[in-house]
Amino acid sequence: MGMPSGTELLIIFGIIVLLFGAKKIPDLAKGLGKGIKNFKAEMKDDSTEVASNEPKKVEGSEEDSTSTEAPKNTTQA
Repeated sequence: MGMPSGTELLIIFGIIVLLFGAKKIPDLAKGLGKGIKNFKAEMKDDSTEVASNEPKKVEGSEEDSTSTEAPKNTTQA
């Protein structure tokens, strides 16, 4: 499987125009571009967090240290 030839690309583009209409294609391309831009920005932010070695806080993972309740014995004889 290689790159599609010129004829195949024209057929694919023709099908896309038939499915979405000529007016929607610029909107779809704009949305795709914004999505890619946001994805790259988030990947860059994520890599800088990893590089700074800051531990991430996970909600609900910390134990409640204010609890003075003793653990209950659940074993049955």
